[in-house]
Parts: sequence; C-alpha cells; structure tokens
Amino acid sequence: MIQIEQFCTEILEDLNNNHLVLPTLPEVALKIREVVDDPNTSAADVAKIIVTDTALSARLIKIANSPLYRGRHPIDNVQMALARLGITLVRNLVTSLVMEQIFQATSESVDRRMRKLWEQSTQVAAIAYVLATQIDKFKADEALLGGLIHQIGSLPILMRAEDTPELLENETMLDEIITQLSSPLGKAILHSWHFPSELVAVTAEHNNLQRNPKPEPDLVDVVIVAKLQSNLEDMESHEDWHTIPALAKLGFSTDISVINLEENEAEIREVKAMLGG
Repeated sequence: MIQIEQFCTEILEDLNNNHLVLPTLPEVALKIREVVDDPNTSAADVAKIIVTDTALSARLIKIANSPLYRGRHPIDNVQMALARLGITLVRNLVTSLVMEQIFQATSESVDRRMRKLWEQSTQVAAIAYVLATQIDKFKADEALLGGLIHQIGSLPILMRAEDTPELLENETMLDEIITQLSSPLGKAILHSWHFPSELVAVTAEHNNLQRNPKPEPDLVDVVIVAKLQSNLEDMESHEDWHTIPALAKLGFSTDISVINLEENEAEIREVKAMLGG
C-alpha cells in the first residue's frame, strides 16, 4: 500500500527538480494576459486575439449583455463588449472562462473527481464574486478568479493519482495528500503562469482559517469567507466562527449565514451560468 509520506516526498522532489508536470493555462488566456499587461496595448489588440476563438467571443458577448454587466444597449460584437467591460476586466474573465479546460483527466475515475472539484470551485467563485460586489475594496472579477483557482494545486495530485490505482480507491488518503500538498503546488502553478501575488496568496493560504497577517481584509479573506458560505449546509455548528479573522475583517457576523442566499441566489446562479456551471 502506498504511504502518504512517500507520495508527498516524491511529488515535492519532482516539483523541486522541475520534473513535475504542471497544468498549463490555455493559449488564448496566456496571450490575453500578456497583451493586457503591456502598457501600450489597445482594445483593438485584445479584440484581435479574442475573435480567433469563436466560442470565447460568443461567451464574452453574452456576458456583456447579461444582468451582471448589461448596459442600456445590446452588444453584438467583441469590440463593443471590450468597450463596455474594459480590457482589465476582460483579462480576468477570459482566464476564468477557459479555466474549465484544465479540470479534465484521461481516466473516468479521476475525471469524476475533477468535475466535482470544478463544481466546488465555481460555487466558491460565484459567492466570492457576490461578496466582492458588496465591498468597495474588491473587484468582482478578481474575486471570481480567486475562487476558481483556490484549489488549483489539487490538479497535479489527481493527475499523478491516475498512475496509482490504489490511491484512487482510498478517498481518505487522497484527501489527506491534497490537504498537505495543494497549497505548495498551487503556488508553483500560479508562479509558472505569472499570476499576481494576491492570487498566488489565495491558493497558498485559503486553508488557514486563522490567517490574519494585517488588519485590512484582502482577497484571501474573501475566498475564505466564500468557502465557509459554500460549505454552510455541511457544517454542524458555527460556534467557532468567531475565531475566524476573515469574517470580522469583512464585517460579517459570526453567528449567522454570511450571505443571505435567498437574496443573492439569482446573482450567484448567473455567475455560475457564466462559467458554464
């Protein structure tokens, strides 16, 4: 039987020796992020890349016309969508829209696990989006992306597990390995994608409910609270929520639901639909 310590040691050694295969961001997202980060970039430059992907173009236009971003007039082309949304917002939206492509596996058993992971991530992302719209400090598109990537470090573990049938059959052991390794692996993935430090921090620190590096709330706090809300139905008690700094820093009570889902259900559903969920 494979041992947790052995598996963790081997995968970390492969990571340190650059032998571990990490997920790659789809090319269209890489191109968009590179172009938008160039200070001389125009909306036309971004549009040229997006229109090469017909499905992505259609989804972006649909989003620009959705209740989340709808303006006074309907939009029917990418250039108009960019004008309404702005290129910085589009950079994060495009990354979010193509992220699902990464959550796929070649074996049925791992693919089921990937699907579940994606569903959990979209739920957290949708709640994080809604949270961010209620707090002036945060941008909803960044919170959305933060929610989607917070478990990205689980992917190399699941891919490695495809070659270890006995590990796939032991859900408890696999969960323990993910708990131990997902944060360092997530950091490595996002560094390889050249993501900003605030998103790297999300995947590195979202499991630390006692995290409290500074008085002001940050993106990690938003994702932590979104995770709490996402798991609300599975939690037997909230009695320890008063010890979680993220809740207090975001101004939420520790003895009631963080978000009134009845009031925000439509918006959360709209965000999940945007992501294909």
